[in-house]
Amino acid sequence: MVLYDISAALRPVEDGPGEKDSILVLLASEELARGTSVQGLKDILCHTPSPRDARTCRAEVRHGCVCGSIVTPRKAKNGAPIAFGYLLADRWVILCDDTGTGVSMVQRLRKEDDHTGPGPGGFFYDFLELLLARDLHHLQELEEQVNRMEDKILAGRLEDLNADMMALRKEVARWIRYYTQMEDMVCTLQENESGLFSEAELRQLHLIEKRIGRLQSEAQTLREYGLQVREQFQAEIDVRQNKIMKTLTIVTTVFLPLTLVTGWYGMNFAGMPELTWKYGYPVVIGASAVIVLLCLWIMKKKRFW
Repeated sequence: MVLYDISAALRPVEDGPGEKDSILVLLASEELARGTSVQGLKDILCHTPSPRDARTCRAEVRHGCVCGSIVTPRKAKNGAPIAFGYLLADRWVILCDDTGTGVSMVQRLRKEDDHTGPGPGGFFYDFLELLLARDLHHLQELEEQVNRMEDKILAGRLEDLNADMMALRKEVARWIRYYTQMEDMVCTLQENESGLFSEAELRQLHLIEKRIGRLQSEAQTLREYGLQVREQFQAEIDVRQNKIMKTLTIVTTVFLPLTLVTGWYGMNFAGMPELTWKYGYPVVIGASAVIVLLCLWIMKKKRFW
């Protein structure tokens, strides 16, 4: 468990929190389960959700506090999903994180001296702002993947594209769902039923909501672009199938007269003069070749291929 004073600037708490200081608490699920003896913290720590149980981004208003969870589509270095359980109280911000992402974000805020304002509301705005900072860049990377898929389709390289497009579609759907949940969460915070946020902090949350809306719009546009590329992929598959069917149809049409000749002369009637004629076999071969060439000439003239 790590404590930071967020009353004015982010700085570690070494001698224990003061009675009037605003404190940020970073801890893992194991520490959350063990509890704490810190005065003023142990009474509210039990209301903090664990990231292990988090499935959605949400905010719940309780007596004197707001708690909830944030589940992002991102993965940590160990492959685990990045998720947080949080609680906002009068002078407390609790972040429960098992991937170390929360510690890294706080260190970055300290390094860049990018702390907007004192208190839980100001810190949580900075936290959400930093959490969304690289999302647009990631969406642009996904768009570049769609561009590369489109180039492959135009070049006729369709191998393994179907699996890649399915994986990308699921990825974009996760981001859209994430932004929808985040927007609902921020709207709940803006209602300020617990009275934790000042007017300035509510304006900051409104800015976060607008930013989430823009990112959601970008993700929706990306999904539509992906659907267009998938339709283009399916159209290319259909064109290839049509070419195959056209070739099979031409071959069948060309050899249909020969099938008739084969069936005709396979009946072996005794009265067929060609059976005893010494030139009968070469004549049938020549007639078959003439039939094939004539069919091909007619199809070429009619522009069947």
